[in-house]
Order: sequence, then structure tokens, then C-alpha cells
Amino acid sequence: MRFVIVTGMSGAGKITALKIFEDNGYYCVDNLPIPLIESFADLLFAQTSEKNKVAIGVDIRSGENLDKIDDVLSRMKAKEQNFEILFLDSNNNTLIKRFKETRRSHPMGDADSVENEIEAERKKLSYLRRHADYIIDTSNLLVRDLRAEIEKIFVMNRDYRNLFVTIMSFGFKYGVPADCDLVFDVRFLPNPYYVPELKHKTGEQQEVQDFVLKSPVSTEFLSKLIDMIRFLIPNYIDEGKSQLVIGIGCTGGHHRSVTVAKELHRQLDKADANYGIRITHRDILR
Repeated sequence: MRFVIVTGMSGAGKITALKIFEDNGYYCVDNLPIPLIESFADLLFAQTSEKNKVAIGVDIRSGENLDKIDDVLSRMKAKEQNFEILFLDSNNNTLIKRFKETRRSHPMGDADSVENEIEAERKKLSYLRRHADYIIDTSNLLVRDLRAEIEKIFVMNRDYRNLFVTIMSFGFKYGVPADCDLVFDVRFLPNPYYVPELKHKTGEQQEVQDFVLKSPVSTEFLSKLIDMIRFLIPNYIDEGKSQLVIGIGCTGGHHRSVTVAKELHRQLDKADANYGIRITHRDILR
């Protein structure tokens, strides 16, 4: 029996996550009242039917009953009813933006601002986050990225240690991305912009990549950069960090930053990696 409690911040993607579980053969129940979770688990662990993969949604909509979740989970552990907790999180700015875009009110709904409601929700859910087996930060994830992470953990049973790495190319002329944890300036590398046949191409194209990467300076820089990131990742995992955004910037975000970001992604995107990874090019179409 695989019993997963899907929880997290409102707006972080819990409903989407439950749909992904359902697509992968899990029997899903959303917003089951806290007092009924134990009875539901008793029924499931006692039966031998085909329902051996279950995901239940638990969130702030449980209201005051949410305070009882620790007692319920403690009793389940005492009965040796094994469960896993998946906690979906996002930074405050992303959550606020999502609520504004959907024009939905926050479930807390009794504070004077969405930001205060989010902070109140964080306090209410702190127990579940503290005891989560897996934390996925969806601040920079697309639905397909979230699907890949959930399937890696709960379908392919791969090892997962709660870190998702985003490699983001950008142009300094448009500003440094606010959510970057690490920023690397690659404006010292050879610039295809001044080569007429490359000027209107991007780092997605092989000719531009060859031009940028053939320089000895580029080769040495990439070697040192990759070595440093490989050193940092396991230390960030041990620290409990769940989201790492690496910004690679050049002047316009078309050539050098895209090329370096793609090469860094290629080197780090290993099948046996115990972290998730994605690449995005913020300014490539500007």
C-alpha cells in the first residue's frame, strides 16, 4: 500500500498534483475531513483490493480540524500504517501573482491582504511542512516539470532529495531575475552579435554554440562553473534547500547566456541525479 498525503500552500499546485497522481493510477480523494482520515486509512490498509495506491489532499480548507492532523498521523504510525507527505510550496510573490491572475480569493480570507493570508496559512501548515517526506517548490515550474518530479518519486520510485534546479539565461539589459540564487555574468565571452551571419541567430543554434564554446576562455570557465555547481548541489541538499535558480546573463540574453545555460544543463541533467532540473531562456524572444 502506498498512501500519500498531498498538501501545501494554496496556489502552489495541489489540485494539479492530485490530477497527476490520478493519471498514474492512484485513487485520489481531495479535502477529506481530518477526523475521517484515520477511518479511511483503516479501511484501506485492511482490504486487499486493487486500491493499493492512494493520494489524499489535505490543506487549509480543513479549518480548525487541521490542528488535529498530528494526532491522526501519530495514531496511524502506531498502527504501522505507512504514509508519505508531499508538500507543495511557492514563494510569496509567486502565490500572490497566481491569486491575482485567477481572481480567486485566498481560502483564509479573513486577513486584510493576500500576503498576510499567505503568512497565516504558512503558520497553520508548518507542522505538515516540517514532517514532509518531499517538498517541491513550484515557483518556477511548469505543469510538465511538476508531472516529471511527481512521476520520478511516486511512479518510478527514484531517489529524491527535495532540490529542483532551474537554469535561467537572461539579458542584463532587461534586469537581473529577482528569484536567482546564483548569478553568473558571461559578457566576457566571445560575442556572436558582432558576427554578421550570427547576429540574428540565438544560442539554440549550433553555429552560435560552436562560436562561443570554441574559445579557450569559454572552455576553462565552463569547466570551473560546472565543477563549482556540482560541489554546491549536494551541500544545498544537505542544507534542506528545495529550489535553486542559477542565472546566466549576457547583454541581450540571446547568444552567450543561452549557450552557456544549455551546456550547463546538458552536463547536470543526469538520469541518476537526486535533484530535478529544467532550463528556461527568459529573454531569448525579446
